[in-house]
Amino acid sequence: MTVPLCPTARPARPARRPARRAGAALVASLLALGTPLGTPLAAQAAYQQPPDAIRRILDAPATPTTVLTPDRSAILLLERPGLPPISEIAAPEYRVAGIRLDPRTSGPSRQNPARGIAVMPVAGGAPVPFTMALPAGGGVGMPLWSPDGQRFAFTVTTDDAITLWVGELASRSAKQVSARRLNAVLGAPCDWAGNTALVCTVVPEDRGAEPAAPATPVGPIVQQTLTGSQDRAATYQDLLKSPHDEAIFAHYATSQLARVTLGGQVTPLGAPAIISGASVSPDGQWLLVTTLSRPFSYSVPLNFFPTRIEVWGMDGKVARTVATRPLIERVAWGGDGAQVGPRNPGWRADVEATLVWTEALDAGDPSKQVPKRDRVLTLAAPFAGEPATLFETEWRARGITWGGPTLALATESHARQRKTRTWVIDPSGAAAPRLLWERSTEDRYGDPGSFVTRRDARGQQVLHRTADGRSLFLRGAGASPEGDRPFVDRYELATGRTTRLFQSQAPYYETVVELLDDAGTRLLTRRESVDEPPNLWQRDLVRRIAPRQVTQFADPAPAFAGVRKEQVSYQRADGVTLHATVYLPPGYDKQRDGALPFLLWAYPLEFGSADAASQVTGSPYRFTRPSGSSHLFALLQGYGVMDDPTMPIIGFDGKEPNDTYVEQLTASAKAAIDQIVGMGVADRDRIAVGGHSYGAFMTANLLAHTTLFRAGIARSGAYNRTLTPFGFQGEERSYWQAPDLYERMSPFTYADRIKTPILLIHGMADNNTGTFPIQSERMYAALKGNGATVRYVQLPAESHGYQARESVGHTLAEMMTWLDQWVKPPKPRM
Repeated sequence: MTVPLCPTARPARPARRPARRAGAALVASLLALGTPLGTPLAAQAAYQQPPDAIRRILDAPATPTTVLTPDRSAILLLERPGLPPISEIAAPEYRVAGIRLDPRTSGPSRQNPARGIAVMPVAGGAPVPFTMALPAGGGVGMPLWSPDGQRFAFTVTTDDAITLWVGELASRSAKQVSARRLNAVLGAPCDWAGNTALVCTVVPEDRGAEPAAPATPVGPIVQQTLTGSQDRAATYQDLLKSPHDEAIFAHYATSQLARVTLGGQVTPLGAPAIISGASVSPDGQWLLVTTLSRPFSYSVPLNFFPTRIEVWGMDGKVARTVATRPLIERVAWGGDGAQVGPRNPGWRADVEATLVWTEALDAGDPSKQVPKRDRVLTLAAPFAGEPATLFETEWRARGITWGGPTLALATESHARQRKTRTWVIDPSGAAAPRLLWERSTEDRYGDPGSFVTRRDARGQQVLHRTADGRSLFLRGAGASPEGDRPFVDRYELATGRTTRLFQSQAPYYETVVELLDDAGTRLLTRRESVDEPPNLWQRDLVRRIAPRQVTQFADPAPAFAGVRKEQVSYQRADGVTLHATVYLPPGYDKQRDGALPFLLWAYPLEFGSADAASQVTGSPYRFTRPSGSSHLFALLQGYGVMDDPTMPIIGFDGKEPNDTYVEQLTASAKAAIDQIVGMGVADRDRIAVGGHSYGAFMTANLLAHTTLFRAGIARSGAYNRTLTPFGFQGEERSYWQAPDLYERMSPFTYADRIKTPILLIHGMADNNTGTFPIQSERMYAALKGNGATVRYVQLPAESHGYQARESVGHTLAEMMTWLDQWVKPPKPRM
């Protein structure tokens, strides 16, 4: 399959233009740290810094990103910047049709690209920087390799443009190909068309000025439905809201497809359109082009807008219209729903030019009883005649990995039953499909791994086969009761027999990055341990010599070297086995220091069985260092941390998992507290609970239904499930099907019971489905109105995860201050 060229972001700007549509909302109601409770809120408080030990880690240089070259002889290193400034995150953007775009660059907003490229031999050695004249502050995108692997394309983003550059391995140099501005608003802008040219979406030369917003409204905004078809959808964010939004989206999303040679010649292909995707066939002779059109929707994002899928020749002329799809506003919640009509169109990777796509046989409705749910179709160049059905599936088709004229692997899954199947299929049709395995997606211990792919001569990813064609390779996490032990197996196609070639061994956690030869006898791995930072290593499985270290990345946070951690297992009252990682602060001595104040940080997950919920995740040999707004920074302030204690919500006795959500959540929390108190490291009266997103939802529920904790920290959560009425997380029932469940699971319903101090933090530009900022706003109002002890921090311009250095620092300062105020002091004796 063709790997798209990822767009880059512009660098931080010295000055900002006035924010557009939501710019006025950047004023936050932040209470300055240390202000006594009851003091009136200021309109906006200054950003605060966390303690020095945390600040030094936040400002430390980032470890480079590594990319192996196609011939597996060298490694590119992309210099990563630190956390971006708030001026970058809060820069003007449009939030329309489910995307966020930068109007100055015609690309995505909120990016933090690399700043340079270096190369080093895969055998090890000093990195050599690429020679290139980057513009001041230019941001470098991820490399996209040419089919022959001798060059790589990448984007460079400046303050007002994204342009195409190409680097050459032989000369270790890179240069701009053309000054023509790329359009990356709807995704990766370029794809290789052979070794000497690329096809790119560029800004139309006659695009003109941005549509002006009307000075006064021209009328009301009206939506209606008359179909009676129950057009339900999730609570999507950043949707179109007005005719001006529609005009802005069409203006910036419209692009011109063009062929760009390495010499800089730009040749337009076809007419400008809202091009949501364009990929080149493996032989470089055809284009698969997807375009969007009106009518747009105010209910769903752009991927449900009217769509046309076409095959173009390299002259820009349409060779075949594959499908035209109308606007879709009924979107099934859950993993078993699907779009009506052709979906996931793409090129078959192992042949010159054959289209492949999937169509639902059940109108995309998983509630329909049908013998087959999906079919996979193909159509070869010159794309005349009718498509051929390659494969039909009983469950929802998920994808195909191509291996050659007579070999491909197809996957189908049933999300509700938590099952998956993998089939061996013969694309020539000479042999019937053969079931490779059917397994539970929850069973990590039984996961055989994923089949390894490699680049072929056309630069496409195909199954990595041995020279005799008899065997493939599997790479997996190696989950076990002792923790994850990554592995590589050789898999014999005829017999199904596997041979273990490599498996990570204590005291290391070692994953296989790449097979360095066709036989799978030389490996490039990423190895780490509790004390050693992750680095690339080479292994020779034939010579069996000691592994050789390739990179020399240092510990980015030496202050954490003294942190101790232990993976623990324990049981909750109903017998379900739970697991967690317990961290103790540097220099801690149980005999000397006694029981600590603790932070329990978790995220509930749903399971179909207790056995699956009881399986161990993670490894005791990982090199753990916090970054961003990680809760693990509390370790540097004298707290213990119980990280990711499993909070399984299990479907028992034919019931749905959430039917007993609160009861199971409470039982898991009690068991976790009993475990760390029983270890003698935690003070039962000084334990806080916290979480992000669904973990914040968990936190508020635990404070509403228990008195187990001294304080809570809830970040970017949803607290009123009636505001996500058509489903949430793994819950597929709507509010009208299960109203009591929605109200019972909503901590908002029980705001009057929350008497434990709770800190609410939310990004003011949260675009995650379901976690609108109004969730925290209304929860704060409910808590305040019922006399709770609550602090509500709104982070200007931040989305679901917090990016800006100022926001991250302030979040950590708020968290540490909250813990110091409400958890660290010993509880007064009555």
